[in-house]
Amino acid sequence: MAKVNMTVNGSPASGDVEGRTLLASFLRDQLHLTGTHVGCDTSQCGACVVHVNGEAVKSCTMLAAEADGAEVTTVEGMANADGSLNVIQQAFQDHHGLQCGFCTPGMVMSAAALLKENPKPTEAEVRTYLEGNICRCTGYHNIVKAIMAASGQDVGAIAAE
Repeated sequence: MAKVNMTVNGSPASGDVEGRTLLASFLRDQLHLTGTHVGCDTSQCGACVVHVNGEAVKSCTMLAAEADGAEVTTVEGMANADGSLNVIQQAFQDHHGLQCGFCTPGMVMSAAALLKENPKPTEAEVRTYLEGNICRCTGYHNIVKAIMAASGQDVGAIAAE
């Protein structure tokens, strides 16, 4: 067992982990932050995306010990200080960028990483960036609209697939 210490969503967090404990498991099982979903355990679906030191990471492929000393943000940490939805979360709600909701946390976290890197992406850039995230319900159209809206762009021109 090893002791890990990190800052999660702005608060100190620590715990004892086995060397094989994944960051996703640590967040879900020890910190009870169940917004981080595990859909595949193979880095294919993107439901487990969190930010580690400001970078989007698939937490099902990172060991908790690798995040020792890191700043980690999960979907629970994305809300505004008053608890209201942030601009990306609100856009997902406004543009129905979710359906069953399983992929939504990873999509929101990936969208935040994209918009940090590229504040005004084109539709094609959004679609390319989301290639590492799988949604089985929405067909991506409304997810793309939501991300474009969160970037402050007009979503009227986005064609249905």
